[in-house]
This record gives sequence, C-alpha cells and structure tokens, in this order.
Amino acid sequence: MTATHPPTAQRGGEPDRPRRAVVIGASGGIGAALASALTAQGFEVHQLARSGAGFVPLDLTDDDSIAAAAATIGADGPVDWVIVATGLLQSAGVKPEKRWRDLDPGVLAQYFAINAIGPALIARHFLPLLAPDRRSVFAALSARVGSIADNRLGGWYGYRASKAALNMLVKTLSIELARSRPEAVCVTLHPGTVDTDLSRPFQRGVAPDRLFTPQVSAQHLLAVLDRLGPDDSGSCFAWDGVRITP
Repeated sequence: MTATHPPTAQRGGEPDRPRRAVVIGASGGIGAALASALTAQGFEVHQLARSGAGFVPLDLTDDDSIAAAAATIGADGPVDWVIVATGLLQSAGVKPEKRWRDLDPGVLAQYFAINAIGPALIARHFLPLLAPDRRSVFAALSARVGSIADNRLGGWYGYRASKAALNMLVKTLSIELARSRPEAVCVTLHPGTVDTDLSRPFQRGVAPDRLFTPQVSAQHLLAVLDRLGPDDSGSCFAWDGVRITP
C-alpha cells in the first residue's frame, strides 16, 4: 500500500497520528494534484488508481477490486477524507453526443459505469471507514453540466445524465451518512475547466483566467471543502464555493 507519511504531529507531548486521506483516481491530473496538496497539508495520503507503480490498485468498474482496496486501507484504522477524482467525458469509442440520433446504449452504459455507479460503489465500501467521532469528508468530482436547471444548450446526454445521477446518489448517501457520522461532509464538486486530457478537446472558447492548471483547481477544491460543514452535505459546489442548483 502506498501512502505519503508526513511528520507525526504532537499534542501535549503525546504522538498524534496525522489525518488520513484517500484519493481515488490519483493517476489523473486533478487526482495527482489533490494528493500532492493534501500531503502538503499534513495528511497521510493513500493514492488509488486502476494501474501504475506506486498506487493501491482499484478498478472503478469492479466491485471486488473496490472492496479489496477498502479492506487494505481500513486495516490501518479509520480515514478522514475520501475524494473520488475520476470521470469519463471522452475516450476511444466514447464522445459526447450532439443530437439524440447519436445516443448509443453501450456509450450510455460506460458513462454511467464510470461517472455514477463507480463512485456509488466507492461510497459503499469507503463510507464505513470514515471516522465516526470527528469531522470527515466524502467528495466526488461532478460537473456543472450535471445541473438539470442549468441545462440550456442540450447535447452531451450521457455525460450530463451520469453526473446528474452522481449528484442524486451523493445527496441520498449524505442523508444516511448523517445518521452515523453527524459531523461528516458528503458533497460533489465542480472543478471548473481544468487543463487535463479529459477537457483538452473542449477548451476552445474558455477564457484564459477560467482554464485552471490541476494544481490551481486542487487548491480551489480543498479550500471549498475546508469551509463546508454538515449542513452543506448533499449539495454540489463549484470551485469558487458557489452552490450549484440541481
């Protein structure tokens, strides 16, 4: 298991274990930046990805893989933060639909598998690991285009619908989570337009001051999470802290 270990904090002369964070999708641009920023804040960071040296293996489409990763990390005790930094917008054989005639059942299934079902299974196995006696965080990357009220352009059927489904799943998870962990924060986050492989084909027309590096986006997102409390659970927040209408 790979984790970055900061120096042990001290309180009253007694050793105090650092807060533990889990970043799923740590091989991606935003995920890697989040892991680095959390490490700089003093977290013990566990980095999970589908493949790659130095990562705890986790396949978002394989429930057994998710369960195994959770068991490995949970063996060392509770965690404080879980961030799901995964997402699918375009890949080989998958691209956002422009018209209803472009709708394809296989493509839709892939969107939902990665953008909604995968994070839900992460929650199934990792929410029980959150510390019950202090503030904890579960956050998943969503998108502004997942807002039903904000949809004025149409298109991007699978991506929009899967992100809207993610927002509803997290809303529902937050209600149940509050019963056992009343100090927990459970939200989705819109990172803005970030200069990564996911958004690169769609950056034309984005103002330079609204095209973020992964590092800047990570700092924005962590600043938002730091300000949120249990009353904010179940909502989707943009990178600037503004609550996004469902």
